[in-house]
Amino acid sequence: MKVATTDFGRRILRPTGALELMTDLGEASIPVPGRTAHMLGGGNPARIPAVEDAYRRRLREIAEDDAQFGRFAATYSAPGGDRSFRGGVAEMLARKYGWPLTERNVALTCGSQTAFTVLFNLFAGECADGSRRRILFPLAPEYIGYADVGLSDDMLVAQRADIEELPGGFFKYHVRFEGLDRIPDVGAICVSRPTNPSGNVLTLGELERLDALARARAVPFIIDAAYGYPFPGIQFEEPGLIWNDNVVLCLSLSKLGLPATRTGIVVANEDVIEALTAFNATASLAPVSTGAVIVDPLLRSGELERICDESIRPYYAERSREAVAWLQDAFRDLPLRIHRPEGAFFLWLWFPGLPITSAELYRRLKARGVFVLSGHHFFPGLEDDWRHRHECIRLNYSQARESVAAGVKVIAEEVGRAKR
Repeated sequence: MKVATTDFGRRILRPTGALELMTDLGEASIPVPGRTAHMLGGGNPARIPAVEDAYRRRLREIAEDDAQFGRFAATYSAPGGDRSFRGGVAEMLARKYGWPLTERNVALTCGSQTAFTVLFNLFAGECADGSRRRILFPLAPEYIGYADVGLSDDMLVAQRADIEELPGGFFKYHVRFEGLDRIPDVGAICVSRPTNPSGNVLTLGELERLDALARARAVPFIIDAAYGYPFPGIQFEEPGLIWNDNVVLCLSLSKLGLPATRTGIVVANEDVIEALTAFNATASLAPVSTGAVIVDPLLRSGELERICDESIRPYYAERSREAVAWLQDAFRDLPLRIHRPEGAFFLWLWFPGLPITSAELYRRLKARGVFVLSGHHFFPGLEDDWRHRHECIRLNYSQARESVAAGVKVIAEEVGRAKR
């Protein structure tokens, strides 16, 4: 049976970076005789015992309470998501940042990826008047998952970052503001903070400039804070955040250690929330409630903030320092620059002058059981073939220490072989 005869079928079935990423996650979980898999490419968070202890306690409480169990598994939520949790998110943000929010400013989705599928197609694509609108990424590289959620072609446009080389083998991306206001047909501006894949954290000043640019164009400003504040807070500097009625703030429970609950959270003006709610009702009747019910009392009591401050952020900060040290030792005689770690749980590695492409390096590493992500996937909407995009890979350092250390050694060996 042919299923790719429509434009929708063609788009869904084409090879994508997100499909490659998730296929690798599944493949790496299957034991292969004689092969040890080092899963350094996906977005799975670490399993932190102190964090999981809190979730296990909540599962016991839910199982013993009829009302909570009903919300957790036995009834549909509202199409906007579990109302108690949405109210808790609004109250926490109002308390922490002083933002004027209510439950009506919050919607849940079946994972953040679903949220971006809806948001991008709300704000960009073919319009009723025959015009076309695009999503602007002002800092490329950007998140791999943005690349293929559009339901029409040419829906994304990006501007390459400026590169600042830093002492000690590090570098940092900066937004190139010059020319952003001249890019045509923009329907929304979008950034991730911390940036996936590089861990770059835009300053409050940069966020405010981008928000001003969005307002001048009368388009929304989307901030993807899946790794950042207010939770899970895997952000080592610049803890501030902005929101107003033109900002669409996207959060997630995945990086809190609950990826299987598929809980995306969108904080926006009521018109955007109504659109997401309508999509939920049409596409899935209602979003999943399990993550919301687990986290709701932790959020309201302040325990979730303590978990982030005392367990999650320190864990990743220490693991980041370890992974950087392993890389610097393994690459002592090889060209390597590491994007300055500022958040998330990835290291973005740049091999200046790499004689093979990052896609070829990915294939060679995969053959040896080391799963990473090729950098070329992380430049959605960038129209020029920047050599830099073929010299980078993303490494997830959140998995077992011995596996990350072993994987780093294999990466150095393969880069060394490519240079010879």
